[in-house]
Amino acid sequence: MEKNVLLTIAYDGSVFHGWQKQPGVRTVQGHLEQVMSRLFDHEILLSGTSRTDAGVHANGQRASFKADLGIPIEKMALVMNNALCAAEDAGGYAKASVRILKAEEMPEDFHARFNCKSKRYIYRIVDGVSTRDDADMSLVFERNYVYHVKEELDVKAMEEAAKHLEGTHDFKSFEAAGGNPRETTVRTIFDTDVKRTDKGIEFSVRGDGFLYNMVRIITGTLVEIGRGKRRPEDMIDIIDAKDRTGAGHTAPPNGLYLDEVFY
Repeated sequence: MEKNVLLTIAYDGSVFHGWQKQPGVRTVQGHLEQVMSRLFDHEILLSGTSRTDAGVHANGQRASFKADLGIPIEKMALVMNNALCAAEDAGGYAKASVRILKAEEMPEDFHARFNCKSKRYIYRIVDGVSTRDDADMSLVFERNYVYHVKEELDVKAMEEAAKHLEGTHDFKSFEAAGGNPRETTVRTIFDTDVKRTDKGIEFSVRGDGFLYNMVRIITGTLVEIGRGKRRPEDMIDIIDAKDRTGAGHTAPPNGLYLDEVFY
């Protein structure tokens, strides 16, 4: 009997050319569909919630598919993770670059993308890099997972600026060229948070949808505010301008994580 299955997925985006399946390059969707189709002995097509870009990571991507699998739903994550490890020759204790965190059966009419109510992204920054010891190996090992910023940033100013993003606005100033055409650039941001942790600075944002590179452009703008190059209240004028040239730089993809999808 065919089941409609929702997967919760984590992946290391540094080894993929984004989520969406593309010819000739390794993507998360393409890799998963290939491994799953081989495992279940028939074609599996995934519908993902978010089309993360090359280098962007996920703690909680969601994707759904329909298939007659013959495997109990409670064992599906284990079976798939074993297959993913085998596909990468990851070894018995090593973990593959993609991991299924959860598999659950959903109603027949459920769709991972169209039923999504909101998504939360997290962006990680390590600041004050210029003052770190040259022998600090973490700079090497963190390079694919955080944005290294030379100066120490003013987190309070960044947090104040981020609060201006909350609510329903036209976020055209934070949309990069080259994405799929949108009917509207109006989005609702439910909450934001900028805080310093023992690992650096963490910016989180939850909204009903995001434009192409929106979170990365917002982050770049916040970094410029944290550097003192802009004032926190400048965020209001940037939003009102509806002009990409008024916002800050696009932060690199390696610090961005799709953290959670809400239904």
